[in-house]
Amino acid sequence: MAGPAFRAAAVRVRVPATSANLGPGFDAFGLALGLYDDVVVRVADSGLHVDIAGEGSETLPRDESHLLVRSLRTAFDVLGGQPRGLEIVCANRIPHGRGLGSSSAAICAGIVAARAVTIGGESRLDDAALLELATEIEGHPDNVAACLLGGFTLSWLEGGAARAIRMEPSDSIVPVVFVPGRPVLTETARGLLPRTVPHVDAATNAGRAALLVEALTRRPELLLPATEDRLHQDYRAPAMPESAALVERLRADGVPAVISGAGPTVMALAGHDTADKVEALAGADWSANRLGLDPQGACVLPLATTGTPAADHAADTD
Repeated sequence: MAGPAFRAAAVRVRVPATSANLGPGFDAFGLALGLYDDVVVRVADSGLHVDIAGEGSETLPRDESHLLVRSLRTAFDVLGGQPRGLEIVCANRIPHGRGLGSSSAAICAGIVAARAVTIGGESRLDDAALLELATEIEGHPDNVAACLLGGFTLSWLEGGAARAIRMEPSDSIVPVVFVPGRPVLTETARGLLPRTVPHVDAATNAGRAALLVEALTRRPELLLPATEDRLHQDYRAPAMPESAALVERLRADGVPAVISGAGPTVMALAGHDTADKVEALAGADWSANRLGLDPQGACVLPLATTGTPAADHAADTD
């Protein structure tokens, strides 16, 4: 097969933050949130140039080791070959190491951008293959499924292949995230999980996960019992005691609250009439953010002359 041809113009990709697990849906459920990273990618004559603004700008690498670059390279291999050079600008808003899917956002931004700058990319890498590739890079599909598809997603592995379905969350739900200043590594959180759990806990989680589908899509009044978890949050509490305490306090007040992903961010699922009150409950040690629900997932947007740093740069280099 002949190598790919690439578009001369830059492409701009926007990817949402995500919250995985949502309580009982461990490694299966994901929710796309209205907080976004923007990436502009342009095929250049040679070399690699990476600019980063916002979250991670002082710590992220600007070479081939950057997760976004590695994801681009992996996708280009699947698409048939590497471009001669790349210019990349990232405008990051998703906090890193906080359980809001920053790594999944980087992965999805990279593979969607690679497909978009490759002429005929969608025929070489369709949406199903995009999900499989993102899962291969990430290791599990829950966050990447929500990032790619938007909305509320249920994902699983079947015969080694990633699968996902998208559902429409109720528009009456308002996510409120409480982000602490200190990150927790996903590997640390996963390392605290036991190899076996009591049968009664597994059975309870199965029932709550089924109920959560109904609660998130049609009956938000059931969110408090539907977000009960016995598989992972209590086991991970020693790594994030403040987060565990906040979840317990919110739930005692009748607020459906969970650890977002591997933590330590806490997410409450409020209503339009309660979101302001819920946002004020955490205290000064937390950055409280009222977010929308993202309806579309990763998308390619028109380049603009104003707006994000990424968009400004694209206007200069296009």
